[in-house]
Amino acid sequence: MALTDEAIERIRALIRSGNLPPGSRLPPEQKLAEQLGLSRNSMREAVKALQLVRVLDSRPGDGTYVTSLAPQLLLEGLGAAIDLLQDDTLLEVMQIRLMLEPAATAAAALRITGPQLSHLSTLLRRMRETTNDAETMVQYDIEYHSAIVAANGNESLTSVLDGLSGRTSRARVWRHLIEADAAANTLSEHQAIYDALCAGDPELARAAALMHVNTSAKWLQQVVGDSARMKVIRAHKN
Repeated sequence: MALTDEAIERIRALIRSGNLPPGSRLPPEQKLAEQLGLSRNSMREAVKALQLVRVLDSRPGDGTYVTSLAPQLLLEGLGAAIDLLQDDTLLEVMQIRLMLEPAATAAAALRITGPQLSHLSTLLRRMRETTNDAETMVQYDIEYHSAIVAANGNESLTSVLDGLSGRTSRARVWRHLIEADAAANTLSEHQAIYDALCAGDPELARAAALMHVNTSAKWLQQVVGDSARMKVIRAHKN
């Protein structure tokens, strides 16, 4: 593993230095191994590892290329990794959303365009039309938040928050299923965010987003707490 790690770092160094820019083709395996003073086996394992994290792309019959290295591509695995977190660490994900999303929404209030606001209006309408379908409504909910963050033009921020938001989607669906007024409250909070964005008021947008995410965080904290107490009770009975 130490040799593979060294090979990974050496390939990354070539990419960082610009010797292997985005879209470029890697030299043949044997030549690259000789160039870096590593064994072909270590080089092969390093290339496989970098393919998994979307730094390299293997094209059968053509060769191995450096990907575009776009933030959306490199951060794609974030959501999959977060998806493995347990309920207690899911609360930490919500805390990260509380830190980032209100700030991103505030910034969007100064940058969002007319067509982007129109798109948000359409998503709000679709959410209202799907209040009886929790999963579909939550998908529009996720798209709504992603569109707001995307208005900042920061692909890295959008990718990070998309990964965080996607992990909490199941919790949001569950909330809609068991809490009678969840859909109505969600729509009201989303409308408040939209109104603040239309007004171009960053502080109002920040406050509206903070209230919305905080409501979800408090609900999740209660659910996780209840679940933990039930586990303790069951363990005591057994």
